[in-house]
Amino acid sequence: MLERSDVPLAPLTTLRLGGPAKRLVTAYDEAELVDAVRTADAAGEPVLVLGGGSNVVLPDEGFDGTVVRVLVRGLAARRDGDRVLLDAAAGEEWEPFVASCVADRLVGVEALSGIPGLVGAAPVQNVGAYGQETAQTAVAVRAWDRHAGEVVLLPREQCRFSYRHSVFKAEPGRWVVLAVQWSLGEGELSAPVRYAELARRLGVEVGERAPLADVRAAVLELRRGKGMVLDAADPDTRSAGSFFTNPVLEPAALVLTRPSGSGNAGGSPSTRARRSANAADSSTGLVKNEPALRVSVSAASSTMPLPRRSSSTAARTSASGARSPTSTPSRRASSAYRT
Repeated sequence: MLERSDVPLAPLTTLRLGGPAKRLVTAYDEAELVDAVRTADAAGEPVLVLGGGSNVVLPDEGFDGTVVRVLVRGLAARRDGDRVLLDAAAGEEWEPFVASCVADRLVGVEALSGIPGLVGAAPVQNVGAYGQETAQTAVAVRAWDRHAGEVVLLPREQCRFSYRHSVFKAEPGRWVVLAVQWSLGEGELSAPVRYAELARRLGVEVGERAPLADVRAAVLELRRGKGMVLDAADPDTRSAGSFFTNPVLEPAALVLTRPSGSGNAGGSPSTRARRSANAADSSTGLVKNEPALRVSVSAASSTMPLPRRSSSTAARTSASGARSPTSTPSRRASSAYRT
């Protein structure tokens, strides 16, 4: 465990924003991570648990408390019938984790390629993209329960996963994710492709499978086209990520947002359904944000990412809509890109 004082936080976030932390503790194993959070809690200090820093806007004045940086690494696999159980520590980087799964012919996370952040953040937001989400393959989460003062293993049912939501998000300040257990298939082909845009890019029908490597490559290509793969040479990717969620609409609202002459927008006439935020924008006459306050939506044709322009500040960024942890500093169990 490494402890330092007055450390600038900007280099630890994808937006490159944030003043100094009063105290920065870097945890390299699970015991250090638990001890750092427990010690700060016992002292009554504000705590920010910082993962990949890719969905967080840190204040210009810094953080007057303890920032615990998660660098806990480790992977362990074992067979479970025709599947593989893969335990991944919270500090494993997500994109290399997905890449290694695809390289090892492990099926179930290939459509989640290109997402920055750490493994420990995936269950917090039930991270998902292109037809896959954490809840489909994460079967258990090991976490530090700050209320009970103990390490617990929560099976999938107790994680209460739903659309971009979980028990970890519902109870901010209680949980610190330590590791996630994944149940993955084996093979050369992907899980059934559920996202129409991805299926078109792959030349398959929705519900069909495609080679794992092809799915990963297609997802990365789609994300790059929207400015959603981190690239040091591209300012549009210096982003807090896609922090919006698609609206879940009542039947009457679905009718209002349905383009003229189109079929059902999703769901039956009597049920609630999720509606594409992009589609809702265009059908209701809403337009994409124009660059303002040196923070704007991506110029690469997506309304979702919020990139930072070179001279912006955390205050300006927060004013433009990105979420900041300043009011609830213990909310981030591990920061991650949210899609």
